[in-house]
Amino acid sequence: MSENREIYERALEIHRKYEGKVETIPKIPYRGLEDFTYLYTPGVAEACQEIRKNPDEAYELTWKSNSIAIVTDGSRTLGLGDIGSLAALPVMEGKALIFKLFGGVDAVPLPIDEHDADRFVRIVEKITPSFGGINLEDIESPKCFYILEKLRKSLEIPVWHDDQQGTATATLAALFGALDVVRKKIEEIKIAVIGVGAANTATIRLLLKAGVSGENIIPVDSKGILYDGRSDITSGDYKKWIALKTNLEKRTGGLADAMKGADVVIAASRPGPGVIRKEWIGKMNDDAIIFAMANPVPEILPEDAIQAGARIVGTGRSDYPNQVNNSLVFPGVFRGVLTVRSREITDEMAIEAAKAIYEFAKPNLREEYIIPHMDEFEVHEMVAVRTAEKAVKDGLARKEMTKKEIEREIKRILDYTHAKVKIITEFKDGLV
Repeated sequence: MSENREIYERALEIHRKYEGKVETIPKIPYRGLEDFTYLYTPGVAEACQEIRKNPDEAYELTWKSNSIAIVTDGSRTLGLGDIGSLAALPVMEGKALIFKLFGGVDAVPLPIDEHDADRFVRIVEKITPSFGGINLEDIESPKCFYILEKLRKSLEIPVWHDDQQGTATATLAALFGALDVVRKKIEEIKIAVIGVGAANTATIRLLLKAGVSGENIIPVDSKGILYDGRSDITSGDYKKWIALKTNLEKRTGGLADAMKGADVVIAASRPGPGVIRKEWIGKMNDDAIIFAMANPVPEILPEDAIQAGARIVGTGRSDYPNQVNNSLVFPGVFRGVLTVRSREITDEMAIEAAKAIYEFAKPNLREEYIIPHMDEFEVHEMVAVRTAEKAVKDGLARKEMTKKEIEREIKRILDYTHAKVKIITEFKDGLV
């Protein structure tokens, strides 16, 4: 705990020193007052007229082509709960920093002081003229499902809930890597899914689309194994579709029953240790894979899981091997969809992103490296290219581009971003 206290104190010192983590800077040269003839009035009026005649011109004439809003109501921020929109701002700023560093994306932290789901949706709809995409963040379940679905239907720009889709994509990528190591096929494995909140609900959806049989997915919530017919799951409950699509044999029982005979456990439930017991792992199949992703403490500590017989363990933490983190996903996904100006982000695009992450890691796969590290810059470029290609292939892109054009444009943006960051880093005082 003393180590954590040192981290917290140092973090506050850094935040206070720089008064936040992101800022806006001009992207255009300024040589003197006469430049404003073109950059502002009277010249800017012509850009306005062009956009009025053809709204798609906003992508050519403004920052819309490379900007997104990171929006939250602060109702489920990290492991802190409902801390409100203002207190969530440091997290949104951190997210914006990652977007820029690894994706070259201009992301605006935009907490919204509104907890009513419908009013929140309307506010987001009203701010979209300035943005090419929306990243939803840290919104409590089940409200997050409703908000995502409403915005995806009403907007013609990509909307992404990172706690759902980002975490699910990273989990699928890690699963691809782990299965490669243990030499098992995704179509044949049995998976116990512990917790059916935002992350695991989206993970189940991706698992089904990626080839896992519904009868081989056994989901568990705080009341036990889900199955169609469980008395507390009604037609209006978001868990209803999970019960219909998974556990087709209608197994019953608790967490231990779900894990018996499983090849994989994917847990995103409550902090441990002790949520998953060592003796339960002993009843799984050989070469068991455990993803224990609760923060700050996993459902079972990796050393305990290995001792109990697990071959591969992943967590959400950076101080253990195999960190399953959505930061590997969202910078590249948004870089890709913004580059080709996609109208949405589909599950099929997320699966392509997961495959790209897996393929990047494949040459070095082993028990303690089933997924890349966040600072392996090249992986973000691979994710971006694959996501953009899929958008074009599926007819979702406003901008038709060949693979070579996509690769060239994404590389240009990322190289330019890294060069600017290097200059800023050298100019400003270091953090250490």
